[in-house]
Amino acid sequence: MPAAASRKSSFSAPRHFAIVGAGMAGVACARTLVQAGHQVTVFEAEPGAGGRMASESTAFGRFDSGAQYFTVRDERFALALQTATKICRPWSANLVRVLDPHGRVAEAALPSLEPHYVAQPGMDALVAHWAQPLGERLVTNAQVVQIEPDALDRSRWQVRTDGSNAAPVYSGFDAVLLAVPPARARLLLARSKASASLERSIAKVQASPCWTLMIAFPQANQPTLSHLGPQWNAARSTHHRVAWLARESSKPGREPVERWTLQASPTWSQEHLRDDAPRVEAKLLRAFSEITGIYATPNYARARCWPEAQTQAPLGKPHLWDAKSRIGLAGDWCMGHRVEDAFLSGLSLALAVA
Repeated sequence: MPAAASRKSSFSAPRHFAIVGAGMAGVACARTLVQAGHQVTVFEAEPGAGGRMASESTAFGRFDSGAQYFTVRDERFALALQTATKICRPWSANLVRVLDPHGRVAEAALPSLEPHYVAQPGMDALVAHWAQPLGERLVTNAQVVQIEPDALDRSRWQVRTDGSNAAPVYSGFDAVLLAVPPARARLLLARSKASASLERSIAKVQASPCWTLMIAFPQANQPTLSHLGPQWNAARSTHHRVAWLARESSKPGREPVERWTLQASPTWSQEHLRDDAPRVEAKLLRAFSEITGIYATPNYARARCWPEAQTQAPLGKPHLWDAKSRIGLAGDWCMGHRVEDAFLSGLSLALAVA
């Protein structure tokens, strides 16, 4: 066999990858590697796949607490979505922009430049659908706290977890791929001391936090009252506290109870990052009333903080791969903050290492 062919054969031999994070990037990466004939073990700190495409169930219906919708601009993402046609639906958001940052709104309708899509019954359904074939290769409730050389074979990696699983250490990995937010990636890289080049590469990546408020008004679902407040279903806001509002009950495949999700602005979220949830709820409820004109007391209100929600300074390339250390990085923060950015990053990393 010629030398070049031999190298190609060795490079393409089936390997075992540890993938940290089962959000859109991690699951896209895992599926691509499995389809290429490799073995994967995916570690997720939460009870299920989804990442920031999170959806929370309540007695009043589901809330998309993370990504609110997605758009499709790349043909590779469009092709992948053809496998989930029963899950994804276009959303007529009736989107407006809130122009008055200090009180009641001055509304301006935004042109629909591209379709908005949501997954049903919640945004996490898309990632969960793509993660389903992974089966037991997806290890949930497993927060990875350390990546380190394998105790029995120093040429491979092992990952140490802090979770409810019986086996906190998993070994025998040919490479480790981190599909987590940048701060988490920096922490794991610093602890491993395995790749100074990767640490330097992501040092300037920045992502802002986001406080999210979820509220429900079941009293609105009366025969003579279809909904409360404005006629629009979603708004981009210049209110000093609020960046986005969406009527969850307007999304296809959702429960009819009047529900809203509010996402605070990056600046306000950073200023109040250490506040407790009740304080944040009170402040954001006041802002919600100012914008929507809904002053009724909600039957349900819950605030959640995403420490790294929206990329402010992206990496500028779709992924990172250090062949010497056999560690790779992927995430929406590589190129931006859109759902599609996460998918393409995971795909790009998988193709680079497969």
